Amino acid sequence: MILKGIFKRRRIHGSMPGGFFSFEEEATSTRLYGFGHGEHLQLRDEYGNVWRGSAEKVHGESVRYTFRDPNGNTISGVSDGFGIVLRDRRGKTWRGFIE
Repeated sequence: MILKGIFKRRRIHGSMPGGFFSFEEEATSTRLYGFGHGEHLQLRDEYGNVWRGSAEKVHGESVRYTFRDPNGNTISGVSDGFGIVLRDRRGKTWRGFIE
């Protein structure tokens, strides 16, 4: 007996963007960089802090990113197809891209 259709090929990463992330804070030029895909993103800053995050598809081509460090600080923002803009709770703006 041959069973067809039980196993279905599934895309692991779906349509979520991933790869190498690079961000720079506008005022101080502090950098965040790292790798990831979808719900498993990890960035590191110049001071060695690790920021773990996720990406969530919102409407259209927009993706919402949220990153959190071990101290409870949060950086979040949205990509618009041209780049990513993140803001922290102090109002600092981080601009970046995915390669």
